[in-house]
Amino acid sequence: MKTSLFALVLLTGFWITGIANQTPNSEEAAARIPLENYLKGHATGDGEFIRKAFHKDARITAFRDGKLVNWGVEEYTSRFNGKIADDEPKRKRSFKIIEISGNTAIARITLDYPTIKFIDYMLLLKIDGEWKIINKSFYAEPKDQPKK
Repeated sequence: MKTSLFALVLLTGFWITGIANQTPNSEEAAARIPLENYLKGHATGDGEFIRKAFHKDARITAFRDGKLVNWGVEEYTSRFNGKIADDEPKRKRSFKIIEISGNTAIARITLDYPTIKFIDYMLLLKIDGEWKIINKSFYAEPKDQPKK
């Protein structure tokens, strides 16, 4: 009997934890909006989604061809041509909010494309009641291509 009761309590705890992990609180739901816009920008090639995601003074920083780059939002957005990529059906994107502390949050985004995988770390701030990406740093990992 004790074993059955313990198992029931344990399963109930897992079930409640599962519900809590599946349903974001209102703050997390609000912080997800710019991240979802960012992913829509990549999926559609539409720079307006990128502009919605980032604060106007945000910076994008990473190494490219061995050199440190530091772009503003408009320079970064200019890379989006409004066209969906030919290999779009093969592209996978996901994100996870790592932590929210007051008006600051950190998120990790994975852009897994056929020839390259990007890992983006986003710093978000809640500014005037709205979450925005204020800084992006990323790592690009080329994938080995099959020989033709």
